[in-house]
Parts: sequence; structure tokens; C-alpha cells
Amino acid sequence: MELIKKATRGRPRAFDREQALERALHLFWRNGYEGTSVAELTAALGITPPSLYAAFGSKELLYREALERYLSSRGTSMMAALDQPGAARAAVAAMLERAAALFADDDAPAGCPIASGALRCGPENGAVSGQTASLRRLAGEAILQRVERARAEGELAPDVDGAALASFYATVVQGMSVQAIDGASRTELDAIAGCALAAWPVRP
Repeated sequence: MELIKKATRGRPRAFDREQALERALHLFWRNGYEGTSVAELTAALGITPPSLYAAFGSKELLYREALERYLSSRGTSMMAALDQPGAARAAVAAMLERAAALFADDDAPAGCPIASGALRCGPENGAVSGQTASLRRLAGEAILQRVERARAEGELAPDVDGAALASFYATVVQGMSVQAIDGASRTELDAIAGCALAAWPVRP
């Protein structure tokens, strides 16, 4: 009986993949891709390097999966604001409000891991920075679709440069992420969002 107790006591806990992904996401979110080492990942996940590679393939693949987790959870709320019914300006306002809440959330690292996680990497990590750049472009394209819908519905004048307008608000979102990382509060981020909304082209 004593032998059974000892064997049970020494048995390692089952590997929780979802929990491991969440921990990896927070590390990448806080430190960026290149600022997060394999040693830090294995320590946070409670596994050995061979186990990390067996579970996720590589640090790069783990990073990609962590970003997908972010997009399917926290990131979804921000971009879903663009699909709400009503005026496009109100939808963009909701997107900026949710961005401010997300980037300044005390329960998570500041900013956005997609906006700021891999802006510049060494040549050996070019695929990583390219992947995050593609994700940032997807956000801009989602804003552009809402802007073009507003034009089609007559909310915006035909001569409004939709691409420039969408890029402007995508840039504001990315800038809010940087400001949050630098210590901006929720109130300060909301003020930035308010200034950005003042630039919305109201049709005469």
C-alpha cells in the first residue's frame, strides 16, 4: 500500500495544453517574440525543451498558436465592434473603446501582442515579423470594409479616401497599444480615441 502511495505521489501532473498556451501568450505579450527565450517558456510552462518541441513543434510555431489564441479570445471583441448595426462612426468608436479597455487591462500585459510583439526582428526571424505584419493588415482590411460599407450606404461622401481613413484608424489602434506599453492609463487611451473620432469625416 505504501508503494502505491509513493508511486501516485511521484506521478507528474497531466500536461494542460490550453493552460500552457495561455502562459506562453502572456510571456510573448509582455516580452515580445525575440525577448522571450526557450528557457523562459519551459520554466513558465513547467516542461523541458524536448517536451516543448514535442507539444508545439518550435518556438515560432508556439508563438503563432499563441497569437491565434489571442485573436480567438480577446482580439475578437475589438474587431467584432465593426460588425455592429448602425453608423460606421459608432462602430469605429466602439472598436476604439474596446481597444482602450483591452490595452489597459490590469489583468493582462499592456498593449497588444499583435501590434507590438514582433515589430522588428533579426533576419533569422523574418517569418515571425512577417506573420504579425499580416495580422495587422487583416485588422486594417476589416476597418476598410466597414468604411466602404459606410460609403455605399451614403454615410460618407464619395470623395472620402476610404483606404487612407481605414489606415488612419488602424494606425491609431497600433499607437494606442504602444502608448499603453509606455504606461498610458485607460483614461488617457480613451482621450486618444476621442481625438481620433473627431477626425471622422462628417458628410455635409
